[in-house]
Amino acid sequence: MWDDHWCRSAARRVGELAEPMNGLIRKARADGAFIIHAPSSVVGFYKDTPQRRRAQAAPFVATPVPLSNAKRWGTAWCWPDPKREPDLPIDDSDMGCDCETKCTIREAWTRQIATIEIAPEDAITDNGQETWNLLAERGIDHVMLMGVHLNMCVLGRPFGIRQMVNLKKNVVLVRDMTDTMYDPRQPPKVSHFEGTDLVLAHVERHWCPTMLSTDLTGRPAFRFQADTR
Repeated sequence: MWDDHWCRSAARRVGELAEPMNGLIRKARADGAFIIHAPSSVVGFYKDTPQRRRAQAAPFVATPVPLSNAKRWGTAWCWPDPKREPDLPIDDSDMGCDCETKCTIREAWTRQIATIEIAPEDAITDNGQETWNLLAERGIDHVMLMGVHLNMCVLGRPFGIRQMVNLKKNVVLVRDMTDTMYDPRQPPKVSHFEGTDLVLAHVERHWCPTMLSTDLTGRPAFRFQADTR
């Protein structure tokens, strides 16, 4: 959930999603959940904060299986395992910008979007080992994941779905608190939001169950304004 994105449409949807997500995070935190913020590749912005130091200071605990060490986009990456999952049901080979005129790919982000509050008791990391250390230190086995983008970072980053499932954590994706990078001009040529639903179904089939923010907040699930289905 960066402060900006090279794709204008993606940045606009992140801005729309951020406040409802912040409300869910507040509720989870109040209910006793430990919150880890993972602004990929820009954790350096937070280098002198107690939340960042908390992640760095967590005692090392060996993982039950080796962490992925493939490099992509500034962190390690968990690529799809063809033994476990087929190709994604959407074609994101063009990187998924759905603006009428394709945006130029660039590093537009510097930090997490400020709408999402970072509380004193939270932690900040985009590192798989640090994430594991934080969870082990607190005896946490149940992990709720939310954020963007599902077909890319939420699945593939070192704190994401593939890695957490491979580490035998009980993972659930908050399905109304995510988005995809998908252009409806690409196969299977459905709307952006139908494309997101296809990726959600892929995750449910091959990786982990999903939940709605409603399950925690009691409020209606989030829906993007442009999703008029």
